[in-house]
Amino acid sequence: MENLPKHVAIIMDGNGRYAKRLGLPRVKGHQEGMENVRRIALTANECGVKYLTLFAFSTENWTRPSKEVSFLMKLPGNFLGKFLPELKEKNIKIKTIGNFEGLPKHTQKSVAKAVNDTENNTGMELIFALNYGSRDEIIHAVKSISNSVKNGEIVVDDIDNKLFSEHLFTKRVPDPEILIRTSGEYRISNFLLWQISYSELFFVKESWPEFTPQNFEEILSQYQNRERRFGGLKEE
Repeated sequence: MENLPKHVAIIMDGNGRYAKRLGLPRVKGHQEGMENVRRIALTANECGVKYLTLFAFSTENWTRPSKEVSFLMKLPGNFLGKFLPELKEKNIKIKTIGNFEGLPKHTQKSVAKAVNDTENNTGMELIFALNYGSRDEIIHAVKSISNSVKNGEIVVDDIDNKLFSEHLFTKRVPDPEILIRTSGEYRISNFLLWQISYSELFFVKESWPEFTPQNFEEILSQYQNRERRFGGLKEE
């Protein structure tokens, strides 16, 4: 496949509505969503995507019912406990972005182990956005840059797009060429606001548990036929 994106980001939406439609508890939808992370991650890896960022838990999700939040905080450990050997075998590297220290200790422990165990892998990076909010990330970057100016490490005129990007949680990672949101919602929901300024956006009707590897591959195919001009004009 030619003209592949290096980085795909996904807002995994619709777990709860999927469960409700089937008459199941919301947590069952999250469980099914966890299973789908494996399927889509393996598909992305096989297609040659280099970075896959998944919006797993936002800074706003803490306002959900405590039982649901408690279940969601167990999912990373459950997922990695079940699928980490397979991810390691496929040479996939686990990374996270977000306020890691704000997560429960048991969640931190299971995720940190996966990051450490896959540190030397050289394949696709599977990046979980945990306790992540883009506005929070931008404020963090502003504070970090402000401190650098205050300490005389840089001057105000040094601040440009490149320097600002280097103070974001995603500083090691290229901006996503594709952003996908499942479940038929047309919102960005405070996800990678700086990074997706020129991403190709795909909103699909399928909820996250129903989003198939075939759906993912179809989006890659559509992307290959899109013309990306970055505000300019196509060369004649």
